[in-house]
Amino acid sequence: MITGGSYTTIDAQKVSGFVPSVPDPGHTTVKFADSNLQTFPPSATQGKISGGSNPPRDADDTFSGNGNSSTDEPQSGGWLHKFTVGAYKPFFDVDTSDVVERLKESLFPFRGTFTEKTADKPDLYGPFWICTTLIFVAASIGTFVTYVAHKWKKQEWNYDINLVTWSAGVFYGYVTLVPLALYVVLKYFSAPSGLVQLFCLYGYSLFVFIPALCLSVVPVEIFRWVIAGVAGFMSATFVALNLKAHINSAGERSILIIASIFLLQLGLAVVLKLYLFTVTV
Repeated sequence: MITGGSYTTIDAQKVSGFVPSVPDPGHTTVKFADSNLQTFPPSATQGKISGGSNPPRDADDTFSGNGNSSTDEPQSGGWLHKFTVGAYKPFFDVDTSDVVERLKESLFPFRGTFTEKTADKPDLYGPFWICTTLIFVAASIGTFVTYVAHKWKKQEWNYDINLVTWSAGVFYGYVTLVPLALYVVLKYFSAPSGLVQLFCLYGYSLFVFIPALCLSVVPVEIFRWVIAGVAGFMSATFVALNLKAHINSAGERSILIIASIFLLQLGLAVVLKLYLFTVTV
C-alpha cells in the first residue's frame, strides 16, 4: 500500500490476492563517491611484482634456447658477479670453426694478425683445452719414450706420476701467471691490454708444442733439440709480433718489453726440452 509518497511493504506470504505494482518514478540520477580504481595488471612495476601481462614462465623454459638469457637470468652486480658462471660464459662462446681458424693462425706466426682477428671475441675455451691436451700428450709421450728406452736396454722401468703433475703446473701456471704479469707491466707503461686477450694469445701460442712433443719420440737427441728450438721460435715469434703493434705505444721501452716476451717464450721451450724432450735411462 502506498501512502503520501511513501510505501509500506506487505508480506506476500500473509496477504493473498493481487498486489499492485509500484509505478515507475522516472529517471533517477545516482551519484557515487570517487574511488581509487586501478587497472589490472598494473602498468608499472610495483615492489617485486612485475607489471607485465605475460603468463608465468615454466620451469622447462630454462632448457630451451629460444628465450633471451640476458633477460631471463638475474644479473649479479658489483665484484660478486666475477664469481658467477654467467660472467665467463661469453669467453667460451665459440664454435669449432672459430677454434680451428685460430689454431691455424698460431701456426703462421709471421702474420701477426691474431690479436686483430680476436679483438672483438677473445676466448678461453681454446687455451684451456690446449693446455689440457699438452698435459696429456706430455705425460703419455714421455712415459712411452721412457718405457721404450728402458726396455731397449733391458732395464727395469717404473711409471713416474710426477710427470703429470709437473706438466700441469708448467702449462697451467705459465698460461696464467705470465699474462697476468704482462698485464700489470703494460698497464704500468700506459699501454694496457685486455687480460682475457692476453690469456687467449698465450694459450694459442702453446699449440705448436703439441706436434713438437709428438715428434720427440724419435730417439735422436739432435733432432729433439731442433724440434724444441723450432717450436720455441715459432711460439715466441707469434706472441711478440702480435703484441708489437700494441706495445709500441709504450715508448722507448717497448723494444725491451718485446725482447723480454720473446726470450721468455724461448725459455719455456728450453725448459720443455730439458724435462720433456730428454730421456734418461
